[in-house]
Amino acid sequence: MSLRIAAAVTLSLIACGCATAPPRPIDVTSLGVADAAAMIRARQITSVELTRTYLARAQANRDLNAFITLDEAGALKAARHADTQLALNLAKGVLHGVPLVIKDNTHVAGLPNTAGTPALRDYVPREHAPTVKRLVDEGAVILGKTNMHELAFGISGYNEAFFTAQPIGTRNPYDRSRIAGGSSSGTGAAIAARLAPGGLGSDTGGSVRIPAGVTGGAGLRPTLGRYSQEGVTPIAHSRDTVGPMALTVADVALLDSVMMRAKVPPVATLDGVRLGIYRDYYFADLDDDTKAVVDAALDKLRAAGVTIVEVDMPQLKKLNDAASFPVALYEAYDDLKTYLAKYQTGKTVEQVAAQIASKDVKATYETLVVPRKLPAPNGSVDAAPIYAAAMSEARPALAKHFGDTFAKYAIEALLAPTTPAVAVAQEPQASSLETFLRFIRNTDPGSNAGIPGLTLPAGLGPATRMPVGLSLDGLRDGDERLLAIGMAIEKLLGRIPPPPMR
Repeated sequence: MSLRIAAAVTLSLIACGCATAPPRPIDVTSLGVADAAAMIRARQITSVELTRTYLARAQANRDLNAFITLDEAGALKAARHADTQLALNLAKGVLHGVPLVIKDNTHVAGLPNTAGTPALRDYVPREHAPTVKRLVDEGAVILGKTNMHELAFGISGYNEAFFTAQPIGTRNPYDRSRIAGGSSSGTGAAIAARLAPGGLGSDTGGSVRIPAGVTGGAGLRPTLGRYSQEGVTPIAHSRDTVGPMALTVADVALLDSVMMRAKVPPVATLDGVRLGIYRDYYFADLDDDTKAVVDAALDKLRAAGVTIVEVDMPQLKKLNDAASFPVALYEAYDDLKTYLAKYQTGKTVEQVAAQIASKDVKATYETLVVPRKLPAPNGSVDAAPIYAAAMSEARPALAKHFGDTFAKYAIEALLAPTTPAVAVAQEPQASSLETFLRFIRNTDPGSNAGIPGLTLPAGLGPATRMPVGLSLDGLRDGDERLLAIGMAIEKLLGRIPPPPMR
């Protein structure tokens, strides 16, 4: 048999899945997106081998409730195609053959897009969201759609409609009795448990950074409008954005570069960087583990030449309160209505609301979103005039307050704990308003100002051994610089240990 014929036979066998190498162990404990891409290109592993490894891990970790749809057949088909293309020297791009996961509110062609809610269980988009298409065009293999807080309205991931195993709720791989954050719960849990090296979440007020923060990962909320929001089930167009998530900031920067069709920024030099901290707001009421880890990180940053500047932002809470709930709750009805019609889901907002399974989300829709109301001391009030004031006054003032603070103190970013506490117990109480407000406190203001926010792992709490996240809020459109600083801090602080492997 000639070499050409032998090669053709081998390629045809690979393509149909008839010829597969015996399974070999792949250490995924520290394998990131860039690592996986490099190993596949160097023929050290195949896409099929890596995809099978992650699929097997997903099946072995069903109790995490990380996935709504695990697309084993589709992922393996894409992986086989990637291996065939690589054998023909036709690699597609920087993510060739790399398995990734996508939050189940972002369209993947041919897979259900439930947004974590029963009424959309059978809705299957025909096209990728533009953000997903960028990843696929660069060769990514989509493993499946990850679990989320229902309709993205929460931070606990206690989704009463979708779970692959009891007990209910997406679970934190570092302690499976605790939350994995939200609303991008499944993407955070999947990355932390090494069911995938990276993926996409979405962020309205903290839904990328909170799950990444409490599960030991990295995540970027980009400047509002940096990525397309087409093909994403919305909450509020004035706040929503897709965001990349991974084990490291370097991999988040790689995913961002793919979606922006740009180069990965170089790692910054920390010596001389000025970072601000506003203690009265961002550092209030920290639990002991969070305080200990963040204080240690600050000491390391100072020793590396970073100037930590104490700043004052006296109007922050007032302006954020005026711009936060009024926008999200008012825009939710119109934006969901537009989405349901545009993508021909066959559902109305009222039909979606009627089938909501999670008690906290159902109450929000029935009492506020559908009737277009906002909570008030003596009941509820019409949301329209408050929303108008938020958009015309509070939001511009909040953005200016951030800009003025950065200019006054000559800082490049605001630094804070991503959340004031480590992950709490996964139970109905995790979806309480009190817990929601506590965990979203540090990520919400930057979201409403439209500026980029980044979280990276700072360490494990000395008592709980749970991850603590460190967040950076940067200047509008300063995403590359924020990522460059984040990568430098990541190198300084080092990687945290992986969770117990199953």
